[in-house]
Amino acid sequence: MGKSADRKGDTKQKKLGKRADGSDMATPQLPRPGTCATVLDSLWSVVLSRRTADPALSHSARLLSRGTPKVAQKFGEEAVECLIEAVAGNRDAVIAESADVLYHLIVLWVASGILPEEVWAELKRREGISGIAEKASRARDLPVAFGPQTKKIP
Repeated sequence: MGKSADRKGDTKQKKLGKRADGSDMATPQLPRPGTCATVLDSLWSVVLSRRTADPALSHSARLLSRGTPKVAQKFGEEAVECLIEAVAGNRDAVIAESADVLYHLIVLWVASGILPEEVWAELKRREGISGIAEKASRARDLPVAFGPQTKKIP
């Protein structure tokens, strides 16, 4: 490798940096198995408990009081913000926006009467199935309104 390639690598390393534990940011750290689902399950329980809270005191209660369409709209807004930060390459902002997306997704689950276990079961069902094959199987199961005439990008 030439000096310019070394400098590029150095720049990338400096940009990615090190974690507090000294590990390289370029190497993903995997959480302990079950940790993520446990956090999301706990968040779901908190949001569920806020259904009957005072909307003036609880953001979750305020969102839920506005109904599923408003909750879905807010989820979509947060998802777009996350996408914008990802395209801009703002790693820390993507992390923060991802947390917002997950929170608003859970509010949407509560508004829609969905249990986290139902989502985990669906993910488990898909485990080991090619994404292409899984998507093709869903296309066969869609109602006519979402058939070949749709303009949705695959």
